[in-house]
Amino acid sequence: MEHGGDLTLAIERFGGTQDGWLDLSTGINPHSYPIPKDISSNAWSSLPAKVAEERLISAARQVYHVPEKLGLVAAPGTQLLLSLLPLILPEGPVALTSPTYTSHKTAWTREGRAPVELSSIYALPADAKVVLLVNPNNPDGQLVDVKSLLEIAQTLTARGGYLVIDEAFADVVPGASLLPHITDENVLVLRSFGKFFGLAGLRLGFLAAPNTVTKRVSDLLESWCLSGPALEIGTKALRDESWQDQMTRQLIEEMADLTVLLSERELSVFGGTPLYALAGLRNAKGLHEALARRHIWTRIFDYAPTWIRFGLPGSPENFERLSEALADAKKEL
Repeated sequence: MEHGGDLTLAIERFGGTQDGWLDLSTGINPHSYPIPKDISSNAWSSLPAKVAEERLISAARQVYHVPEKLGLVAAPGTQLLLSLLPLILPEGPVALTSPTYTSHKTAWTREGRAPVELSSIYALPADAKVVLLVNPNNPDGQLVDVKSLLEIAQTLTARGGYLVIDEAFADVVPGASLLPHITDENVLVLRSFGKFFGLAGLRLGFLAAPNTVTKRVSDLLESWCLSGPALEIGTKALRDESWQDQMTRQLIEEMADLTVLLSERELSVFGGTPLYALAGLRNAKGLHEALARRHIWTRIFDYAPTWIRFGLPGSPENFERLSEALADAKKEL
């Protein structure tokens, strides 16, 4: 699955300006964390200080419940982190649950280690040394339970392998994260900051893993890879657990409203998370293009022509705009 969030293609094909589009193509929170007004002038004018990075890591450890025995490294987005993993994890067969976020497959294939694609994480190849999954999965929201993940991790650890879990959307699914339950298993967990906090442009992500792995990742990252503002904003947001709790409840409520809206427009919602809904429709491409003519951008998938994904509209006005556009589009089709 390619990325959403770039309206360039939509504007080229259907016209308009970026401000006039309702972009529902991503799973990014439309209610972004408020940018602090007290960002220090040093954050902009000086090279990032080591102590600022340590504060960020400490805040991330607490909110993600990272066990003390695991290392934790921050980088400008999980996209960069996942591209480094093929360089440092052991040689041997790689397996990936599919369909899912295609950047994982791309990163490993680029290094000559194309993954075997699995329809189920439970069909674990006997020779796999690295197994990757997105949990909750994107785009269908499928969730593998903690007990099963631990058993898979223990199996891989016994053969000298690793389980890699991308928890990009775990913030909005309480109890989904494996991090609090890891003991001695060879597990790597990616956590995205930008999706839940709605600050994707800040470029911030984390990798929790055995110390030997995070040390190698740190060695590969350039000095000062995180900006001063990213360090300060990230630390403040991660420490603001009151905002996180309130936002989680709000997103769950808004997704319930979106599910009802889509159902009323005869779209069958069969997957997703509180940040996106996956619906089924025989002519998903036709609906996608009809909405695009009304400057509403959604996601469709080449490998599943009946799937269409909607992000949260983010306001009552945008909910109403989507509702009216769906009604008009269905009549047109």
